[in-house]
Amino acid sequence: MISAPSGAGKTSIVHHLLKKIDILDFSISACSREKRIGEQDGVDYNFLTKEDFLIKIDEGAFIEWEEVYSNQYYGTLKSEINRLWDLGKVVVFDLDVIGGLNIKNQYLNDCLSIFIMPPSIEVLDKRLKNRATDSDENIKKRIAKAKLEIS
Repeated sequence: MISAPSGAGKTSIVHHLLKKIDILDFSISACSREKRIGEQDGVDYNFLTKEDFLIKIDEGAFIEWEEVYSNQYYGTLKSEINRLWDLGKVVVFDLDVIGGLNIKNQYLNDCLSIFIMPPSIEVLDKRLKNRATDSDENIKKRIAKAKLEIS
């Protein structure tokens, strides 16, 4: 599992590992936010409506989930992990810090956890702005969350 604040580079690291190590496969998280330009359902995320996400929470369908931002839920579906295990794969997670801790707590002896420390908050802010995928308000929220995660 690789966790880091948004913009720290965890997704780039995961993509590199997946190209180099065949037994690894990526756990596609579920989320309730809108797709960004270029994102594909079932590839980047399993995109759910907020209502569908909440139903799955009630059904116990998630290994972990979190309301990361107001009305934006993210989580790991048990069915996704089982799908990868059925293929004989070692699951790689690309998670925020809280999601990573939640999985680590459930799989203490069967989980390797790596935290990517960003160079600085200023670098994170610049990276998020250069992505041009989030509003200034969302970037501010991500930076505030990153400060907590780093601490």
